[in-house]
Amino acid sequence: MSIPSPSGDSPRGLMLAVATYVMWGFLPLFMKQLAHVPPSEVIAHRVLWSLPIALAVLLWQGRWADVGEAMRRPRLLVMAALTAALISINWMIYVWAVGNNHALDAALGYYINPLFSIFLGAFLLNERLSRVQMIAIALAALAVVVLTVQLGRLPLVALGLMLTWGIYALCKKSLPLGPTQGFTLEVLILTPFALAFVIWLGVSGQSHFASGSIADTILLIGCGPVTAVPLICYAMAAKQLRLSTIGILQYIAPTMIFVTAVLIFAEPFGMAQMIAFPMIWAGVVLYCLSLLQASSARRRAAG
Repeated sequence: MSIPSPSGDSPRGLMLAVATYVMWGFLPLFMKQLAHVPPSEVIAHRVLWSLPIALAVLLWQGRWADVGEAMRRPRLLVMAALTAALISINWMIYVWAVGNNHALDAALGYYINPLFSIFLGAFLLNERLSRVQMIAIALAALAVVVLTVQLGRLPLVALGLMLTWGIYALCKKSLPLGPTQGFTLEVLILTPFALAFVIWLGVSGQSHFASGSIADTILLIGCGPVTAVPLICYAMAAKQLRLSTIGILQYIAPTMIFVTAVLIFAEPFGMAQMIAFPMIWAGVVLYCLSLLQASSARRRAAG
């Protein structure tokens, strides 16, 4: 563990966080190579190949006992099953979006998500909103209205990602497990279903794994590392950084996804997006300012 800087952020934690968000930012380039594979099959392999990595990290950290204890507590298992279902749906929407030329909508969803989390905290946990935060949330909501009116439809991908990840994060708060242990438990819960599905695909001749091209097989195995490694790095970084630092850094990923969608995937960026995205970015700036103000106030109070 590196020594934290006077600001409260350790250099090692900062490097881990930046590396995490950059990996998530590059993820669409990887997932685009699997656009011809059904999202359900991709998700099944994300689960199966994440498991050995998560287990290896737990054994290395000596924390397997936490997961073993959790598996003997029915209430905790039910909570973990709920978070596992939410993260699976989130992954499914994301993989479908990238494969079907909706990466721009995915970027929008991840831009809005922190603002939605603030809203959930105020609505369900009675957390107090600052005026700046209320304006940021209003801008995000207005951007969704603009997109809906201009495009004639709800931005379902963005809303789906926002809802599933926001509710997932809320539920994780009440899960009395560390991030790595919680992720491992979720993957363990999903593994029987993923394994049964992969076997069924193989038996029915629909599998892209092993029976398909070598490239498909390698990419599907690679779903494990690209899923587990960033999550584990994030879990390690979060312990070494202030909440305000994480809150600002998290916008690296949707910004990279946005650039990838527009410049590499050549997804359309029309008038609706030209109006909505600047509103979202304005909300993001206000959100980041609110985090910095809160962090500064805490330091003054502590001093």
